[in-house]
Amino acid sequence: MPIQNIKVADEGAAGSAKARDDCRALVDSLNKVTGCYRHLAIGVGGSADSVGLRDELRKTREKTQDLALVIRNKLTAVLRDKNLGKEERAEMERLWVIFCTSLELFQVDMCKVLELGQGFVLAGTERPLIQTGMSGGTSEVAARALSVQNIVHDTALDVSSLEQRELQEQIEKVDRMVENMEMKVNVLRWTVEAKGDAYHSVLSNDASSVALLSVDEEVRGWWCCDRSKCLTSMLLCTAALTAVVLSVCAANLA
Repeated sequence: MPIQNIKVADEGAAGSAKARDDCRALVDSLNKVTGCYRHLAIGVGGSADSVGLRDELRKTREKTQDLALVIRNKLTAVLRDKNLGKEERAEMERLWVIFCTSLELFQVDMCKVLELGQGFVLAGTERPLIQTGMSGGTSEVAARALSVQNIVHDTALDVSSLEQRELQEQIEKVDRMVENMEMKVNVLRWTVEAKGDAYHSVLSNDASSVALLSVDEEVRGWWCCDRSKCLTSMLLCTAALTAVVLSVCAANLA
């Protein structure tokens, strides 16, 4: 009987370790995807803006939301387990805070894309993203000449407005997801301690120490050089002043 209990405990520990590793890998993937979305969002409204960029943003949003849904379910199930150890719970809470922060930043980026997308509409070639400011009587003639293509432009405008509505719905969906997460799992963010790798802090301390030593040596060398220059200048000034005094005395004696 005790052997069976030990076996069950070992299986439970292995299962919790696997769940922890899976959650860590998923959160890391989410950080990469949200970082990619932020990188793409920078190009909206710029010279690199295009239909392809908007499509990549849409695909990245969908992938991020699917991944966030999986992470939410896994982390919620692990954190609601009352048999979770203290250290494991602390690790899961750190992942939970990272996950929530990534979602909030992702939501901010989506709001920026929505605002820029409303200001820089790609639908219709008659309204380029870069306005030259040219206007005149030829605009009415050009409008009549392009009246056939306006049908296509109106359709494109409808597609653009549909994409904007879809993006707005996705923003609200992420907002509801964050609220639902906070209701299901009560993790106080200010109580979660950040934890990094041990070697990282050692390397950072060593690097900072080397940097401080190099700066100190540079300042010391500059101070020594500056002192030597001052002494040389003082000696030259003293010699010149002595020569002037001697020449004046010689002139008076003559």
